[in-house]
Amino acid sequence: MSKYLVTGVAGFIGCFVAKSLAQQGHQVVGIDNVNDYYSVALKRDRLELLEGLPGYAFHELDLADQSGIADLFQGEQFDTVINLAAQAGVRYSLENPAAYVDSNLVGFLNVLEGCRHQQVGHLVYASSSSVYGANAKMPFSVHDHVDHPLSLYAATKKSNELMAHTYSHLYQLPTTGLRFFTVYGPWGRPDMALFRFTEAMVQGRPIDVYNHGKMRRDFTYIDDIVEGVVRVAERVPQANPDWDPESSDPGSSRAPYKLYNIGNHEPVELSRFIAAIETALGIQAEQHLMPMQPGDVPATFADIDDLSRDIGFRPQTTIEDGVAEFVTWYRDYYAV
Repeated sequence: MSKYLVTGVAGFIGCFVAKSLAQQGHQVVGIDNVNDYYSVALKRDRLELLEGLPGYAFHELDLADQSGIADLFQGEQFDTVINLAAQAGVRYSLENPAAYVDSNLVGFLNVLEGCRHQQVGHLVYASSSSVYGANAKMPFSVHDHVDHPLSLYAATKKSNELMAHTYSHLYQLPTTGLRFFTVYGPWGRPDMALFRFTEAMVQGRPIDVYNHGKMRRDFTYIDDIVEGVVRVAERVPQANPDWDPESSDPGSSRAPYKLYNIGNHEPVELSRFIAAIETALGIQAEQHLMPMQPGDVPATFADIDDLSRDIGFRPQTTIEDGVAEFVTWYRDYYAV
């Protein structure tokens, strides 16, 4: 069994990745700064789900704390690091850009340095579908260049991929970046559409529907994301000896570096998404149609052929099933 560091363990994805690894018998150290970007109570309740798991330990620690992160790496000697801590949210990056630099750039550099100096065997890190930015070619492929981000959040995630490649090249640190596509499910983030729509509908308020409802998202259920992350963590990337610098494929390298999309490979119209919530709640939504927000994109669609080929996994959960699971959790958690 291996020893894992999971950063962002109070977060939506981090919590359940840590839980899965611990239940498989691995040693897991989780860290999180438990910031107040959204409900601290929800984050604390997620952490309670992990308490008492054999081989699991938690440290409240900020990625931007250079000496604290260095001491952690030196003291623990991790086999694999899964970096899921980040300042999330496209829209919040318009309001508080400094938070994204501290967490997503400075924090990620500290993780890279820890992995480098302690010779970690594999760094898996969260990227995002937002890196595709102004790309219009569908489905989004890791083999396409992503040079036109539309938000600072997206720019920091693209920067993470560039920083990881540098460390893979200079220090032979195996790194794998995972571009997540709209993750949802029980215990999900309150700033995401599923949570906000459900909350508004339960409270009898209208829902704000952006781009006048002409949106499509490759919604990906949390259980599928967790299985993908865990499987990828077990597959250490190798240098691609056939990589051609003249064609410059962004998805691999002569360094031990790899990128994958993790999405459902099924873009869902916003109307179908809202209908699934209405069915699960038994409530008709009052829709407030609004223009597109700055930094947003009209559609996402993941090409997951590389993920399927390399780790033999494709997400399967339908939006109707996943939304129903979320609504069941929401009603139970908030007693409504």
